Amino acid sequence: MSKVVIGMSGGVDSSVAAYLLKKQGHEVTGVTMQIWQEEDACSVEENGGCCGLSAVEDARRVAAALDIPFYVMNFRKEFKEYVIDYFSSEYYSGRTPNPCIACNRYVKWEALLRKSLAIGADYLATGHYARIEKLGNGRYALRRSSILKKDQTYALYNLTQDQLGHTLMPVGEYSKDEVRSIAAQIGLKVADKPDSQDICFVPDGNYASFLEKNTGRKAEEGNFISVDGKILGRHKGIIHYTVGQRKGLGLALGYPAFVVAIRPDTNEVVIGNYEESLTQTVRATGLNFMSVPDITSPVRVFAKVRYNHKGAWCVAERTGEDEITCHFEEPLRAVAPGQALVLYDGEYVMGGGTIV
Repeated sequence: MSKVVIGMSGGVDSSVAAYLLKKQGHEVTGVTMQIWQEEDACSVEENGGCCGLSAVEDARRVAAALDIPFYVMNFRKEFKEYVIDYFSSEYYSGRTPNPCIACNRYVKWEALLRKSLAIGADYLATGHYARIEKLGNGRYALRRSSILKKDQTYALYNLTQDQLGHTLMPVGEYSKDEVRSIAAQIGLKVADKPDSQDICFVPDGNYASFLEKNTGRKAEEGNFISVDGKILGRHKGIIHYTVGQRKGLGLALGYPAFVVAIRPDTNEVVIGNYEESLTQTVRATGLNFMSVPDITSPVRVFAKVRYNHKGAWCVAERTGEDEITCHFEEPLRAVAPGQALVLYDGEYVMGGGTIV
């Protein structure tokens, strides 16, 4: 029998994961990470968020119903450093961050896993829709969820071999409907709780307002320019925009306009037409490999450039000590620096990096 710490968000997925682990015979302890300090900064009742006081109470009630020990662990410092400060820095640098990926890697799996192992646990478990397998080459890899519509492997691509070896993801074999059905069958009140939406610490979706408040730094107005350098108008500050954006630009150019680049050095937002918003070459650094130790020669793989991207075929090759370049077979739109490029070897995550 293994000792397992399950990260409980107060949602249905982690709640059912805890139930399944206990049913399998594991010694299960529930833990909720305290990462945010103000309940009103995470309107969890409306948004189904995972970091406010009411989420803690939902998790506590589920743990009591399952008759497992439950603790709240304080990770505010780690969350601020690795998620909020990173989120702010990226936007002011003209990139589009993915805070969930940073939170998974550095808070849930770095800080929480380390603390779990220190108190005698064998594994950390979560309610993610993904599967972990040890392959024939001896490496651990994420396998896509049995229901691709709910697959969350994209946001987990940068977990290390050691982290994967100490992780369990029991709901990866189930559909969302099946998970909700299990929760209802065992009488959990969170069975119909809505899924969390958007970024938990910006529940109203107003990133720019959050950034200015968090950093005390006002975004300066600047120029919208065309690809060939012509001034097209004034923008509200680069933190209001992301590469690929079409709506909310306030420009009347007579054709569909897209953000194709953001230049923090000159405080310019580059605007282009549809064709100018496309790219077939994507470069990424900050690499992490999963199903293979590395890419030593060009390989044809399936890749995603954002969470909701359905994926596309490309040839990936090593182009630097910490760099891969992917040449896609068809042009892609809205490839945003700062997002993750994740490569798939069939159903398994091969690896990935941060788009530059």
